Amino acid sequence: MFKIHITRRWKVPKVLYSLFVIELAGSVATLALFGIADPDLYRTKLWQIGSDNGFNSSPLQILYAYANYQPIPKTPLVWSQTLTHFNLVISVLSVFMLLVKAVMFIMHVWYPLLGVVTNAALTALWIVSAYGQAGPDHSDPEHTSNVAWYIAKSCSYADPTNNKGYCLQAKGAFAATVVMCVVFFVNMALGIWSMIPTASERTAKKVEIDDMQVAGGKDGSPVSNYGPDKEWEMKNVSSRVETVPYTPRTLAFNTLDRQLPLRAEPSGAPRFG
Repeated sequence: MFKIHITRRWKVPKVLYSLFVIELAGSVATLALFGIADPDLYRTKLWQIGSDNGFNSSPLQILYAYANYQPIPKTPLVWSQTLTHFNLVISVLSVFMLLVKAVMFIMHVWYPLLGVVTNAALTALWIVSAYGQAGPDHSDPEHTSNVAWYIAKSCSYADPTNNKGYCLQAKGAFAATVVMCVVFFVNMALGIWSMIPTASERTAKKVEIDDMQVAGGKDGSPVSNYGPDKEWEMKNVSSRVETVPYTPRTLAFNTLDRQLPLRAEPSGAPRFG
């Protein structure tokens, strides 16, 4: 039967320690940046700056649609409050998972398989976050953009409105998000590599399985002390014991064990003293 052998030890633990440190710094940075940005510190301001320069749609398009009885346009993900809340939630989740991983690693139960599953999920979440922050804006056919202007262009466009600091903060949040994507992806790759056993580990596992099969049955199950063969052997031993002939010494001991003739007489018989 084909069996998959997955190791439980991390290869190159020093790399894992370094990733923990980088992950801690990135998690704290993203939590602070997205916590400050929530709920709408600079999102609408940057949206308006891009609209003034013709880079994207206008945040007032919803009001225009209401006033002119037109269909309400969908807010682009890059300028939506949903993305802001999403970024904050995954930042908190990353910090929580980092604490859990640290405790489990200290207790020697943070196996590579768990790391692969967890880091794969977090990598996907941070990729969605990065896509949302630099995402397209096609809600206004006359002013479309494939990448948010504060990512693709200089923050000097925010100088006239004194919002350059917010633009730099948005750039920093995006950079920290990219770092988190890379960290979790490397963590996942390290976990996959650690699960693949080396040649020496395969040999040791094969020797262990062979020893178990030798000590047990062909399928590795232990051999019972009771069975048809053992029962037949015990019957043969008992039959051999019963057929052993008596020796003179054995007959003498059996005779001595019986009652003497005087003791075997009736109680009323006369005795000579």
